[in-house]
Amino acid sequence: MQNYITPNFSFAPVIPERASGSRVWDTEGREYIDLAGGIAVNALGHCHPELVEALTRQAQKMWHVSNLYTTRAAQELAQKLVEHTFADKVFFCNSGAEANEAALKLARKYARDHYGAEKNEIIACVNAFHGRTLFTVSVGGQPKYSRDFAPLPPGITHVPFNDIAALEAAISDTTCAVIIEPIQGESGVLPATAEYLQAARRLCDRHKACLIFDEVQTGMGRTGKLFAYQHSGVTPDIMTSAKALGCGFPIGAMLTTEKTAASFGPGTHGTTFGGNPLACAVGSKAFDIINTPQTLAHVKQQGEKLKQALMRLGEETGVFQTVRGEGLLIGCVLADQYAGKAGEINALALAHGLMILVAGTDVLRLAPSLLVTDEDIEAGVAKLRAALQEWLQVCSKA
Repeated sequence: MQNYITPNFSFAPVIPERASGSRVWDTEGREYIDLAGGIAVNALGHCHPELVEALTRQAQKMWHVSNLYTTRAAQELAQKLVEHTFADKVFFCNSGAEANEAALKLARKYARDHYGAEKNEIIACVNAFHGRTLFTVSVGGQPKYSRDFAPLPPGITHVPFNDIAALEAAISDTTCAVIIEPIQGESGVLPATAEYLQAARRLCDRHKACLIFDEVQTGMGRTGKLFAYQHSGVTPDIMTSAKALGCGFPIGAMLTTEKTAASFGPGTHGTTFGGNPLACAVGSKAFDIINTPQTLAHVKQQGEKLKQALMRLGEETGVFQTVRGEGLLIGCVLADQYAGKAGEINALALAHGLMILVAGTDVLRLAPSLLVTDEDIEAGVAKLRAALQEWLQVCSKA
């Protein structure tokens, strides 16, 4: 097929055409087990019938009315997010990058309003990932994503992840925000320790800075809690969500307190499509399905099953040195002798009919549907085993 899309994407050699649950079929009719979940997006699998019904029902009512108006769909989803989190107010947008952009702008605006223009420094973690806008890619702390777009926005400092001493040394009264992923997804599925998050909260309070949690990948049940911050009991001032929020329909959200939200007065920030009725209708139904004791318990149960199966596979093949993560966000860290080969394994897994992900060059990442079944786990692990066995044979001949 001729490709008419810009070359910033390296597309896989298959073209998915239809999907249901954790199964995908390509244009040649070949079936795949999907344990990638659209990069932690398809939290309820593909084409969940209740989401299809919610989208169809809203599509017959209204698609778009502009941000001059609010809608029942937007208010209903915002109410659910507020009632089940620390937040008092919600800003809707279209993606995780936009949610983080809004969070960072709000933190600077709040600091300016209350403490003056010199309080503008943002502290982020090395190897973080917060999006692809110029601001968020600069905050992300991965030069490979930002260096080609210099000059970058100033006032951003990066510290090592999970290093309390480094954060304490960097933060000051000119800091307006500290932004942290409770689990660094793109950089290897690295969980933040509870002690690190607690220290960040304490230091932000001391220096009157906003604590921002980027829960774009970890939110909406992915870790077995509605949001990952609930594991630690550490409450942020601002939190971002996207990916699983719409289970595949584009939507992002920034959640914050009444006190902080007040700095976003009329006209200070905006979006054309944020709060779109279609997206909010789907997000609201997805929220109802995800935020139940049954679904969250299933995430914990299936996450442990998948992790144990992957650990056994690592012991059997010697390819993984450790398997880490929380709930159904799992990283398989390659053994030292196979460092840098995650992309090769990922490609071979696809050839064996399995969709997974990488997180950097040394980690295979899995983020399947929160409703993933035993059958899908067993079939997926079997395909990964076959791929690893073939890959090891190739390695032995090299």
